[in-house]
Amino acid sequence: MDYSVYHNPLTTRYASKEMQRAFSDEKRFKLWRKLWVALAESQMELGLNVTQEQVDELKKYAEDIDYELAAKFEKEVRHDVMAHVKAYGHYAKTAMPIIHLGATSCFVDCNAEAIMLSDALDIVLKKLVNVIDKLKAFALKYKDVPTLGFTHLQPAQLTTVGKRATLWLQDLAMDYENLVHAKSTLKLRGVKGTTGTQASFLELFGGDEEKVKELEKRVVAKLGFEKVYGVTGQTYPRKLDYNILCVLSQIAQSAYKFSNDIRILQNMKEVEEPFGKSQIGSSAMAYKRNPMRSERIGGLARYLISLPMNSAITSSTQWFERTLDDSANRRIVNAQAFLTVDAILNVYMDVADNLVVYEKVIAKHIRAELPFMATENIMMDCVKAGGNRQELHERIRVLSMEAGKNVKVEGGENNLLDLIRQDELFAPIWSKLDDILDPKKFVGRAPQQTVEFIKTEIEPILTKHTDLLGERGDVRI
Repeated sequence: MDYSVYHNPLTTRYASKEMQRAFSDEKRFKLWRKLWVALAESQMELGLNVTQEQVDELKKYAEDIDYELAAKFEKEVRHDVMAHVKAYGHYAKTAMPIIHLGATSCFVDCNAEAIMLSDALDIVLKKLVNVIDKLKAFALKYKDVPTLGFTHLQPAQLTTVGKRATLWLQDLAMDYENLVHAKSTLKLRGVKGTTGTQASFLELFGGDEEKVKELEKRVVAKLGFEKVYGVTGQTYPRKLDYNILCVLSQIAQSAYKFSNDIRILQNMKEVEEPFGKSQIGSSAMAYKRNPMRSERIGGLARYLISLPMNSAITSSTQWFERTLDDSANRRIVNAQAFLTVDAILNVYMDVADNLVVYEKVIAKHIRAELPFMATENIMMDCVKAGGNRQELHERIRVLSMEAGKNVKVEGGENNLLDLIRQDELFAPIWSKLDDILDPKKFVGRAPQQTVEFIKTEIEPILTKHTDLLGERGDVRI
């Protein structure tokens, strides 16, 4: 590596080689050649003056790209597509006259980009369902473990550790649905010509509209697709980029929320992300166990969440049939959005697969707050035993204030139960206090909700994609 120049950390530190290959120049330029082969072969099949020899020659050199020659031509012509036409034709000499016949640059550029987006969505899908699978296992394992719920980041009614994980799963299930929809509705630009009118192809086929339409069908089919946009300008609609980046942004939003929850729980020492045996938390404070994985998720997610706005501006500022100010922008934005979501999911898989739960710490925190939450139950049981509800309410209020003072002013423990055990007004339920304060009686249907949700909404996703499961998270650095 040349350390004297800038290198994108998405490729050097974060994203997988798999996703990097998905947006590599090699993949893009080989797709261009695949498109040129499909176009020439389809034109031959429909009767244009293209020979089998020319098609065979195009296929012969389809994978053999002279990148240095293409770069040399691009410096001369200042046009990347024409540079690659010339580099292709330099070797496929017999086919040179018919390469790119009737097409515009966006025939290869837009169709190749759409295919790359589709393939990249497959990688995202694979990693997303693996995160879901790992969180599912976590949720079921801890579905019965009571924990403090929080609203406004203040202790609220109890939930369970597993039920809280279903909130993360719910977000991801929504992301899954959006991803599947984006994938299923993705279309190619097709074979549309310079401004989308197919005029050049109509000319080539002597005005035969049916052959022009059949040409598009055949080319698209050879690429493994069926759907094309019915109308386009010179490019595919740039809203396609925006729609796909919105899906990626939503995955980032879900991951960000998860990472923030883990960071807070780690501060509370209730749940911890994995920590390497030789990992250093701080260069100065040797004892620290910083949640660097969750913080990385958050940092990357923040960047990705901002990217759809960029695509929205690109889409809204395209003039008439097309303008070129989208080109340089999209070379950066689309690839980096996918590299970023890939990096996020790599870390998310690792964290979800290796979360550490400290149940005794969780129980300690429950004991500190549950007496306050249980006061209504205590009061109701005392009324059942013959007590006066209003009198009991006032006494609990006074004792709660005293216990709160002991915690906040004196720095002591929550001694509300001790105060209740010393007050004769509550004598009828002294023997039942431990039973009343069983945390599992305060979690409602959390365990059942966890099981039901996973069975009805998560298992169908995983069953559909069993062939994708088994991925492991990778924290490269």
